[in-house]
Amino acid sequence: MRLGMFQASKTHLNELQIKRLEEILIVIDKQDQIIGADTKRNCHLMENINKGLLHRGFSVVLFNTQNQLLVQQRADAKYTFPGHFTDSCSSHPLYVPEELEEEDAVGVRRAALRRLQAELGIPQDQISIKDITFMTRKYQKCQSDAVWGDHEIGYLLLVRKDLTLNPDPREVRSYSYMSQEDVQELLDREARGAEKITPWFRSMVEDFLLPWWPYLEDVSPFVEPDKIYGL
Repeated sequence: MRLGMFQASKTHLNELQIKRLEEILIVIDKQDQIIGADTKRNCHLMENINKGLLHRGFSVVLFNTQNQLLVQQRADAKYTFPGHFTDSCSSHPLYVPEELEEEDAVGVRRAALRRLQAELGIPQDQISIKDITFMTRKYQKCQSDAVWGDHEIGYLLLVRKDLTLNPDPREVRSYSYMSQEDVQELLDREARGAEKITPWFRSMVEDFLLPWWPYLEDVSPFVEPDKIYGL
């Protein structure tokens, strides 16, 4: 890729997003086995994705006790899908010992806790990894623009708890709790071209959240830790 195109693709990023591009992510194969590590930037460049570079990620769906889903709009400074509506919090475990630990997905859940606190400003005393349920995994490959994209196996994590939010505006443009009907209306608006939604959020709602929604008090029948959907 020409350097000029890469530099131009970064012009909308703030300092935080540029710094985060240097984080070291976990590189995996399609069985979610760890095979190495690379920078967040390299993992999200389409030229590397097209060569097969695959990394580990996660998405958190955060419900309050009224069974409303926290939906966020990504900040305009995000490198992929800026300004798009999406799940409550999505990011990546890092290639560090505490987030590489795989039993009970504890490493990914620690990463999710870190990002829930950093991105959504949830106080440390309100949430712990025990509040984060590992539901299943989903493979995704999508292109944001000519430079950036996403290619990951994402761990789908669920939290159902009333929490205090103070989102970082460098990460989150807007946010609101939505009922099932509100979310369906958002998807309908996107289908008409009136809103922008991340590709993974639409598939997440249709494939997982709509079936789970009536059973949020006990989602244990839907827990499939050994499954990877989408492959």
